[in-house]
Amino acid sequence: MGSPGLQFVGSGLKPSRSNLLCSLFPLSVSPDLPGACIKAACSMGTGTSRLYSALAKTLNSSAASQHPEYLVSPDPEHLEPIDPKELLEECRAVLHTRPPRFQRDFVDLRTDCPSTHPPIRVMQWNILAQALGEGKDNFVQCPVEALKWEERKCLILEEILAYQPDILCLQEVDHYFDTFQPLLSRLGYQGTFFPKPWSPCLDVEHNNGPDGCALFFLQNRFKLVNSANIRLTAMTLKTNQVAIAQTLECKESGRQFCIAVTHLKARTGWERFRSAQGCDLLQNLQNITQGAKIPLIVCGDFNAEPTEEVYKHFASSSLNLNSAYKLLSADGQSEPPYTTWKIRTSGECRHTLDYIWYSKHALNVRSALDLLTEEQIGPNRLPSFNYPSDHLSLVCDFSFTEEPDGLL
Repeated sequence: MGSPGLQFVGSGLKPSRSNLLCSLFPLSVSPDLPGACIKAACSMGTGTSRLYSALAKTLNSSAASQHPEYLVSPDPEHLEPIDPKELLEECRAVLHTRPPRFQRDFVDLRTDCPSTHPPIRVMQWNILAQALGEGKDNFVQCPVEALKWEERKCLILEEILAYQPDILCLQEVDHYFDTFQPLLSRLGYQGTFFPKPWSPCLDVEHNNGPDGCALFFLQNRFKLVNSANIRLTAMTLKTNQVAIAQTLECKESGRQFCIAVTHLKARTGWERFRSAQGCDLLQNLQNITQGAKIPLIVCGDFNAEPTEEVYKHFASSSLNLNSAYKLLSADGQSEPPYTTWKIRTSGECRHTLDYIWYSKHALNVRSALDLLTEEQIGPNRLPSFNYPSDHLSLVCDFSFTEEPDGLL
């Protein structure tokens, strides 16, 4: 499973044999890259990279944005697997001039319920769309240099590699085809991407295509039973927000469960809209889980504080859900004080918007990754040179209850 926490040192790392940056800009499929970009991308060295040679066979981002049919991601060709330790070393080499990242520890939440199978580690993260971070989000305290994709993507990958999730649920993904799908598929993940119909990224000059939700799972642990891409509705109207729901079967235990990822409408004044979207998603999940017969985990940036209606709908649903991060509180009933913290031109914004919901009678939360403290986040808040997104990642370890036929 994943490491016990981030134990990073931001300097003193040797450049690795292969070159991650070159590999993420496969020149053989991107001949139109400007010379300056090519030099910047390959500034770490000129040796032929094993990652590069395989990634040259994958789709580049411009191809994906110009050909919508690529949004249904085909199985990757039989590409050479990547050693995660080697990739992590490359990321750290790229980031050697950045300050050290902070350690986050897992909090043990195990009760007396034993489990005969390895836990399922689930990671939820709004990674911040690159086009929005650079173009529309107005992070006034964040240096422009901290948002450079060449380094920021390595911070994102470093965090994923550090925690080694079995299932990865992401929002605001606008580099799926040129970064996350090629690399994560070679780390053993199967991925699905569902873009927003009218992504705000497309309004930004030099964008990388639409942002959307992405769901990855380790193929050596799970078998895909079925998959649904859901365009959420509100008051019977189709909206710009989406979800992915997949039923997986655990290869160790044979148990099935549904994993879903979503990203609801943002901004104040849209509370009723979010509430309607949440109700639509719950109805879809009710059908997919056959009335809660199949255990469920729902990850998402709900853009809603716990005081909002949509949160209450999930908490009181017949799907019998609980929010995993409540278990970190002293009474087990309170959400964290924040999952996002940023400073925009309109002022400082500190909110709890991100959640991992789970079927509380079918699944146990064994541990959860603690959040960064205010001191670790720092006075300029997020994103920063230390941290790539304005949202914190949430990571939980789940195990099934030992009564598969019990109430869910």
